[in-house]
Amino acid sequence: MISRIFFKNSILRVIAIVIFLCGTAVAAESVDSSMTFRDVTDETGITFRHFDGSSGNYYLIESVASGLALFDYDNDGDTDIYFLNGAAMKGTKYKVPPRNALYRNDGNFKFTDVTKQSGLGDTGFGLGVTVGDIDNDGDLDLYLNNYGPNVLFSNNGDGTFTDITKKAGVGNGDYVGAGACFLDMDKDGDLDLYVSRYVIFSYEKHIQGNIGGFPTYTFPTIYPFSSDSLYRNNGDGTFTDVSKASGIAKQQNSGMGVICADYDNDGDTDIFVANDLMEDYLLRNDGKGNFEQVGLMSGIAYDLRGKGLASMGVDCADYDNDGLLDFYVTSYSDESAILHRNIGDGLFEDATFAAGAGSGTYNSVTWGTGFVDFDNDGDRDIFVATGDIRPSFDRTYAARNEVLMNTGDGKFVNITERCGDGLKVKRSSRGANFADLDNDGDIDVVILNSRERPTILRNDSVNNNHWIQIRLKGVKTNRNAVGARVKVVCGDLVQIDEVHSGRSYQGHHGFTLHFGLGGHKKVDRIEVSWIGGGVDTVTDIEPDKSITIVEGVGIEK
Repeated sequence: MISRIFFKNSILRVIAIVIFLCGTAVAAESVDSSMTFRDVTDETGITFRHFDGSSGNYYLIESVASGLALFDYDNDGDTDIYFLNGAAMKGTKYKVPPRNALYRNDGNFKFTDVTKQSGLGDTGFGLGVTVGDIDNDGDLDLYLNNYGPNVLFSNNGDGTFTDITKKAGVGNGDYVGAGACFLDMDKDGDLDLYVSRYVIFSYEKHIQGNIGGFPTYTFPTIYPFSSDSLYRNNGDGTFTDVSKASGIAKQQNSGMGVICADYDNDGDTDIFVANDLMEDYLLRNDGKGNFEQVGLMSGIAYDLRGKGLASMGVDCADYDNDGLLDFYVTSYSDESAILHRNIGDGLFEDATFAAGAGSGTYNSVTWGTGFVDFDNDGDRDIFVATGDIRPSFDRTYAARNEVLMNTGDGKFVNITERCGDGLKVKRSSRGANFADLDNDGDIDVVILNSRERPTILRNDSVNNNHWIQIRLKGVKTNRNAVGARVKVVCGDLVQIDEVHSGRSYQGHHGFTLHFGLGGHKKVDRIEVSWIGGGVDTVTDIEPDKSITIVEGVGIEK
């Protein structure tokens, strides 16, 4: 009986894959693309190399490291790069302990290692990272979600950082970290902190997996799960653990990627948690910082088959420009990444196959991801970082990353083969984040590769499309306007986006919002809905530039 069921399920899976691949292959041949990415890693001066602490014992933690952050740490107007690193697991020794690394952006894709002088060379086992201005003083602070005690670094405003974890009370115990996000959960004008946990690891309970006689990493389900943590900002440099009071601690989960967003358009910030080998969580905010887990009733907990996937990274955006935020979640091999389309009224549908949004994601493990308008045509494309976890025998351990182009009609086409030499690079990637590194009006890519140097991709796309980049400055609300909603109107093209802190695979990017405008030569209107209430509107803006909108003031001169 078991063999018959297995055979039937296998046949159904093969049929589904064949139909899916045939459909996307036909579509890809009929679509033109101007997207081009060039691998400029060797030109950047970045020498960082990732270590996962491998000891040959196949400890689970090694396989899931690490994320990265893109942020302007020195307020000079360009985006810097912070890479997380692993640490020695039991049985591993390094002459020089691996440490995280901060690279200052000097312009024109040249970077300088400023780790030592900045004080950000943490030697903990780095897994997740997020960034936010926790004290509203105008510079960006940084939180590390490690295996072991976490670390909160306060930005001193002079290019250096100070560890204030103990004073702040956000060390979060001896757990295996994952994604983390800052958010203003109660709309009081300062940033609170959501910290996801993966598993409760111990060397004593470690079990080494085996596939076909080869050693491998085992599943996270052999370890106990824990609940995530939520810390309320007290406004005085300290935080209070409100995990129980807020409802966060009611469920235990295997969190990986996390993103906070207002999915139901009710003016407060909700939380999506991508869980490994179980249902994904959607935590609905009641507006006061109390949360209810509504993943199942919203339709976002499982895929179309009702299966909980090995979810890894997550991003959200309005990919079909209908005014609602959709979610894209990466997963394990033999599982497609999932596109959850927001259909309103707090409900989602699995639109992966209908939209062609899983193309190229089935054969390898997928990790970092982003909705990004790479060609500035007014809709969001998808980037997916891929790579397996078992270097000993997996054919897909080193794999190319994938680019899915939005065709503008609610569908995607895999154009990876036609994107330039940057998509020919094969590594085992983990974190992937996105920013305009050279301030030329298109979005570039930074990828952290396991056990390797990173990959830096410059966007060399050539087209006549216009764009605008928007930075927000809160006055009554939090300084970087985390949680604010922006609407950009250009004739019949209407787009929305939100400011997020923490996204993709255990990483961070995106305080500057980027909108492609297609052929539109003027922005008719920009509306900013601040997280604490209030709306600012500016009109008749010239494209192809970056602007800053100040709460209650308008465009900064």
